[in-house]
Formats: sequence, C-alpha cells, structure tokens
Amino acid sequence: MGERMLDRNLLQAACLCCLLAAQVHSCPDTCRECSGPENDQCEECRAGWTLHNNTCVDVDECGTELGICPTNSYCFNTDGSFECRDCSPACVGCMGNGPARCRKCASGYTLTGSKCVDVDECSDRVLACHGLDEICTNTEGSFRCDCAEGFFHKDAVCVKKQHPSVQEKGLFEDIQDDEVEVLQQMLFGVVLCVLATLAAKGDLVYTSIFMGALAAMAGFWLSDRGDRLLGSFLKGR
Repeated sequence: MGERMLDRNLLQAACLCCLLAAQVHSCPDTCRECSGPENDQCEECRAGWTLHNNTCVDVDECGTELGICPTNSYCFNTDGSFECRDCSPACVGCMGNGPARCRKCASGYTLTGSKCVDVDECSDRVLACHGLDEICTNTEGSFRCDCAEGFFHKDAVCVKKQHPSVQEKGLFEDIQDDEVEVLQQMLFGVVLCVLATLAAKGDLVYTSIFMGALAAMAGFWLSDRGDRLLGSFLKGR
C-alpha cells in the first residue's frame, strides 16, 4: 500500500515538472522561436509579424503590396493578417469604411462636403416619372415610379382598374328598339336619295329601283308599325 502511494506521488511530481518545463520553454503566440516566455525574448516571428528589438510586431499589410484588394473594396489590417472589406454602396472605389471615404461617388449619389449622399431624384427631377398617373418614390441611389391608387402597370403604362361588375359596352348596346328603327329609316332614306339622283339622269334601271323602293317605303309608313313609330317619334322620343 505504501509503495503504491509513493509511485503515485512520484508520477504527479514528474507531471508537474513537465508542465513547468513546458511553460518555461513555451514562446509567445507571435514567436516562432524564442529564448524565453516573454514577448521581448523572440528570436523569429510567425507569418504576419516582424522582429523588432526581440519583439514580434504586427505587419500592416494594408500599407504594402501584400494588402492588394479587389476593385470596390478596401484593406483592413488585423493582427498578423488583413481583410478585404466592401466599400459603401455610395462609392466607386474607397480608402476605408463609409461614404466619407469614397474615391468617387457612385451613380445616384453626389458629393456633399466630404461625403457621398443619396440624390433625391423625386425632388430634383421635375419629370422623373413621365406618366400622369405615376408617383415617384425615392430609393437609395435611385428611384422608382409606382402607379397611383386605382391604377396598375400594364405594358409599362399605368391603366385604371376596372370594377369586376363594370364591363365596357359596345357602340350600339344602349340603343332602344324604336331608336334602331328610326336609324334604319334614315339609312333607307339616304338610299332613296341616291337612287333618285341616278334616276334623274334618265337611267331606266335605277328609275325602276327607285320607284320600287319608294313604294316599299310608302307601304311601311302606312302600316300599323309605321303609325306607332311615327307617333312615338312625334311625341319626342
């Protein structure tokens, strides 16, 4: 029993010595090789760091060719590395974050002071929307044309909405029966005038047609139907 306790104590002591030795010889995170655990005991630095007076100092890649970023993005330095971050939507190229760091303003933005701000097309342009039934709505960097209430877009034009129960009527759908009869008689009268003109020139064929049409017209007006139609017409209908 005593021997087991002694072995256990020796094992714990050995583990403690190994931990202490590892801590004594471990290097700071920025060091690849070192002479001690302190930051100023570095002998060689990891990537992204440079040795200065035995201390590893972060390399600012954004100030060198290492930090080249794609178009319309900017370099942001981090510990031991860098990131490429997107420019503001107001910018075409930038030197940092925000619309105040633009190299040039994007379309739909204008430089006000040192900052690219949105252009309100709905107030600056008198005819931003060309349709009479359109309403201009400003958006970030642009605008859109919405149809006024009661209208909807159809073939790029705002047209008035029709109530489901309302249908367009044809040209003659509202004409009453007696009105149709009057129109028919007017048309028949025009035909008679044409035939009379041709008959006056001595053409026997047209003269015969004219006399027959005249007889038919007289028969109609002498009929009961003709009497009713004439009576209603004389009453002002």
